[in-house]
Amino acid sequence: MDLEQARFNMIEQQIRPWEVLDGEVLALLSTVKREHFVPAGLQALAFVDMELPLRGGGAHGQAMLAPRLEARLLQDLAVQKHEKVLEIGTGSGYMAALLGRRAAHVLTLEIEHELATQARKNLATENVSNVEVRQADGANGAAAEGPFDVIVLSGSVAEVPQALLAQLKVGGRLAAIVGQEPMMRATFITRNSDTAWTTAEPWDTVAPRLVHFAEHSHFRF
Repeated sequence: MDLEQARFNMIEQQIRPWEVLDGEVLALLSTVKREHFVPAGLQALAFVDMELPLRGGGAHGQAMLAPRLEARLLQDLAVQKHEKVLEIGTGSGYMAALLGRRAAHVLTLEIEHELATQARKNLATENVSNVEVRQADGANGAAAEGPFDVIVLSGSVAEVPQALLAQLKVGGRLAAIVGQEPMMRATFITRNSDTAWTTAEPWDTVAPRLVHFAEHSHFRF
């Protein structure tokens, strides 16, 4: 298998047509080796437009998100070099690696011990040194390390918890896939002040559920 040709095809045939045109993001997708983060035995599918099941996901059925979804989230968040990022749902560590190449520091939370261990190995293979992988239930975030400039939920939720919004700095952004199958929305929330947030829902998609997030909430923003 010609990995570089497959990577090129992924970018040109999947990611660019999904309105990912940021040159820095496209360059990252060329240099961060996605095949280093794919479960053993699935390397041939590393560049396919699909979710990939992650071994070690226990009963929760975690999956590596499709490459175009990760790329679009990364582009639309516009992470800057000085920013501190919280990711919830490490999985294989690929999104954390992309975030780490753009941010000052990334804390990524993974509930499954085996996945957290493998993600650390994957990130080391890719020489990503500014990402901390922590085995933890990410549903409540990491308030002790906050506030964060960026929070990324690498999976879907029914609604975004207020506890996570409270961990954003003023001016910070949160990205999540929100809703129910078959229709979910990419949701970007910006904290404007201590008590005010704005929300944008620019595109539709679907993603696997993150665990331990409530399916219903009375909070509105």
